[in-house]
Amino acid sequence: MKLDRMIGILSILLQKEKVTAPYLAEKFEVSRRTINRDIEALCMAGIPLVTEPGQNGGVSIMEGFSIDRALFTSSDMQAILAGLRGLDSVSGTNRYLQLMEKLSAGTSNLLAGDTHMLIDLSSWYKSALSPKIELLHDAILAGRRISFTYFSPKGESARTVEPYYLVFQWASWYLWGWCERSRDFRLFKLLRITNLSLGEPFEKRALSIPDLRPRHIFPPRFTIKAKIDPLYKWRLVEEFGPESFQVLPDGMLLFSTAFCDQDSVIGWIASFGGAAELLEPVELRQEVLKFAESICKKYRSDFET
Repeated sequence: MKLDRMIGILSILLQKEKVTAPYLAEKFEVSRRTINRDIEALCMAGIPLVTEPGQNGGVSIMEGFSIDRALFTSSDMQAILAGLRGLDSVSGTNRYLQLMEKLSAGTSNLLAGDTHMLIDLSSWYKSALSPKIELLHDAILAGRRISFTYFSPKGESARTVEPYYLVFQWASWYLWGWCERSRDFRLFKLLRITNLSLGEPFEKRALSIPDLRPRHIFPPRFTIKAKIDPLYKWRLVEEFGPESFQVLPDGMLLFSTAFCDQDSVIGWIASFGGAAELLEPVELRQEVLKFAESICKKYRSDFET
């Protein structure tokens, strides 16, 4: 595309003192006449380009504009490219690899600059996730509604949504958009979306960047206290941080945090088996007991004589 090519030409000129039209024509696989038209278009857009004829001639940016060459330092570029590698890890195309090549044109060492930093934003379900991300990205850019089937703890439902943001948060990918069913903005987990399809165009609403702080998306309802076996200290550190518990005189860990719903509390405590005891809230201890009894009931008959 012409715009992509012009951005590429500008990127090269910001990083090289001077280049020739034949070099650019070969780089972008177009004719020299096309390159000349692109250079004219860049000049009309306000970029001060200078063309010099002759054996040592070429195209360059006017000397007074050279300060913009230092817009990105080498470290800046390496950080940008590391982030782009991360985006490429979930993309079903090589779009971000191509962008990396444009940004690093003329300084090939940048592409390999931060190879010690690897960012993979995909998941175990990459083959199913990448097509969703590409379709949703296209829908956001085009301003088109999407329809899908959504699975949540409350059940299965059909949704029509005006998409606004793709969000990578809490180690998962989400869609932030206006849900016609809820008549409000909602966050949808991509792995719970099936039967995704594009719909009609919509007029975008005025909105700011969504507030994705955990306490806003998952408002706390229960503050719990629990005693946890020290064998699971690693898990508390990983999930909630070392400040979430204190070591008791007997070596057990006294843990405290907030949960947004009852099922999450019960499921989390049960995931430790017998290595965790819920202390507070007292009313949920009975619910944990009911949960444990329901599990025992399913298996007890196999061992009764």
